[in-house]
Parts: sequence; structure tokens; C-alpha cells
Amino acid sequence: MEKTHVAIVGMGTVGTGVARLLLEHGDRLARHAGRVLWLNKALVRDLSKNRGIDDLPAGILTDNLQEILDNHQISVVAHLIGGIEPARTIMLQLLESGKDVVTANKALLAQHGEELFDRARSLGRTIAFEASVGGGIPIIANITQCFTANQIISLRGILNGTSNFILTQMSEKGLEYDKALEIAQRLGYAEADPAMDVNGSDTAQKLAILAHLAFGVRIDWKEIYRKGLEAFTIEDIRYAEKLGYRIRLLATAQLIDDNLELHVSPTLIRNGRPLAEVRGPYNAITIVGDAVGDMFFHGQGAGQMPTASAVVADMIDTAAGRTEITFRRLQLWSDRQCEIEMIPYSKTIGRYYMRYLVADEPGVLSQITGILGGHRISISSIIQHEPAESSAPNKVPLIIMTHECSESEASRAHVAIRELPSVDSECFKLRVSEG
Repeated sequence: MEKTHVAIVGMGTVGTGVARLLLEHGDRLARHAGRVLWLNKALVRDLSKNRGIDDLPAGILTDNLQEILDNHQISVVAHLIGGIEPARTIMLQLLESGKDVVTANKALLAQHGEELFDRARSLGRTIAFEASVGGGIPIIANITQCFTANQIISLRGILNGTSNFILTQMSEKGLEYDKALEIAQRLGYAEADPAMDVNGSDTAQKLAILAHLAFGVRIDWKEIYRKGLEAFTIEDIRYAEKLGYRIRLLATAQLIDDNLELHVSPTLIRNGRPLAEVRGPYNAITIVGDAVGDMFFHGQGAGQMPTASAVVADMIDTAAGRTEITFRRLQLWSDRQCEIEMIPYSKTIGRYYMRYLVADEPGVLSQITGILGGHRISISSIIQHEPAESSAPNKVPLIIMTHECSESEASRAHVAIRELPSVDSECFKLRVSEG
């Protein structure tokens, strides 16, 4: 059977998983590709490090990128290094040396997709990137191929397994954030510096990619409104549970009157809804198409073998020629104009959960409801608990659920309430979703 020589740049966790699949399941992959995917080279930083693969053939590992660039047998390269540089430079070098590229680097695509895709097109090369969003979930292929008969109306997703694992630990085991993060780091779900995961940046990068695929919009991920796990405490998780909701870090993209709403924020999702039931280090995405209706995708959003599965699937498609067809026709990150306007976050509409610690004295509630009314915010429910023995003296927690209103009015009302002398400075406002 004909061989397609492939290489791996970056033999970290995912790269090692890719090598395992190529070496241990070559016959199975060949049946799907119609040719043998022959692992020719793998670029590593440390040649002496044990890769944990018993049957890794001699001569495959190299610490010299030039051995891959100059090898004209190699036609497909799995680009599995993170960050922006040197990842960007290396991808350009691979393309310019005549290689088709498969990547899992969502940050690179979110920041430099236009440059990289333009360069690939000019060179007659391709870039496949299924593993960049959702780990093992085939969401890229579904949006770019299976949904092409639809206008996608909305897309909502839990796109960061680290944050979801932490939230699950907090809600199901009652752990404070710091302890839940410590467990996530110990189990390998969180980096030593988890900032990009927990502050919403990683999710925003993925949302920028999905929004481009689904709606054609090109946006700098840094322009997407995002708020992370710093926006609430375990007390909010407990109150949400009592109200029949779970808090999830939710990415949202939806068409409103032919304009696009995009944001990442902790959101109360009603129990029983598919996204509310996503637990642990899993990802999930709901998509609504005008023809197909509601669809739900769920699976492991990270980890060695789920992500390696997506990478190797892209390598098979590239070797078989399918990527070339879709890459050429989709014209992703091209100069094609998109007519969709972005809705400023302040003008988005939603329901809100608001929590305050207020003085236990007459007139406070009427002051707060008066402020909400002054901002044309209708109240869905109010819960005022009696003070617990451990709480601040003469203070009671007050939880308000609103009907739909604009983000700008909700924020102005929230600030005005927080500035009342009878309200404690620790106040929280979260979005609410019924879907």
C-alpha cells in the first residue's frame, strides 16, 4: 500500500498520543486513509527523555527542525506546540517547505489565523485544525461540513475542561475554589499557571474560531467580552443550586436580528438542561440550525488520546486529499467580507442573578427594588434568608432573579445598589440561561 510520510513537531502529551496511534494502529488508520501513514520524524527538545512508547523505532526522534523541513518525503506534519512564538514561525516554515499542517494550537489560530491561512493558500498547502477546539469532539468538521445546509442561529458551549472540572468539584464536593484548583493541577487538568483557563481567555479563543466557522465573522478574541471564575464564589454556587441552576463558564454566539452576540461568562443554567449536566473535564456544545434544529455535542475536551484522536483524523483527511478540497472551498480567514455586525456587550439582553449582603433593617429592600424599577428591570423572584450565626452581624443575604433586560441597565442598577450604605461591598451579578 502507498505510504504518506508524516512527522510530528512537539512530542508532549498530545504528540506522544499521536505517535502511539500511528505506530500501534497503523493498519486501522491505513484502511481509513487508503494509504499507510508512515511516521518519519518527530521533533523533540530533549532526545534523552523517555517517551513511554516501547516500540518507537530508532532514528525517528530529532531535535533539529531542519531534518523535517529538508525531508521531501514528509508531506504532512502534526504541529503540536503551544503558544504564539516560536509556534507561528515554525508553522510558516513548514508551509514554505511544502508540508501540509495539522495543528491543535487554538491560540495561534485565534491570533494569526488570517496570516497563516493566506500563506497556506498562496503556497498551495493546507491547514487542518479539528483538535484546536473541543479536544476529541468533531465540532470543526460538523460546522464546516455537516451544517452547510443550515444557517446556524446560535452556538453555546462549555469549551474549557479545566474550569468545568473546578466548578464540578465546587458544586458536588463543596470545595472552595483554591482547593478545587489544587486538585485539578494534581490530576493534570490545570497548568501551574491556570490563568488562561480560569479567566475565560482560553474559551474566548475557541469561541472566536467557532464564530468564524459558523458565521464568517473575523474578530480578535481579545475583543470578546469575557469574565471567568473570579466573578463569583462558592456561596453563589450554593444559592444557584437552591434555585434549581448550576453555574457553568459558558461561551455564547447567537444571531439577533442578523447581528451577532458574542461573550464568555459564568452563567446559571437550569438543572436538567444538557449543558447544566456537563461534569468534570468535559466539553459540550449546543448548536441550533434553521433546518436541523437543536444539536448537542459532548465529549472529552482535552487529554492525550481524545486530542490525539482529532489530530490523527485530520492527518488521515489530509493524506486522503479531503482536507485540500474543504480548505480550498471554505476560504477560511480569507478577505471575503462578512456583513454581520457585532452587538456591543452592553446592548445584549438577558436575565440576571444578583446577590447582595444587606443590612437587616427596614427600608433596604424597597431601596433596592426602587433602583431596579428605575432602570426598567422587572424582578422574577427575591429570596431573603435569615442571617446565619456565622454571617456578618445584622446582615442578611439577598438574592434577586430578574426578567430579561439589557446588560447596560443591569450593570448600572448593580453598581447603584452596591453603592448603597446598607449594602456590603461584596456583590455579584451573573447571567442566567434557561437553555
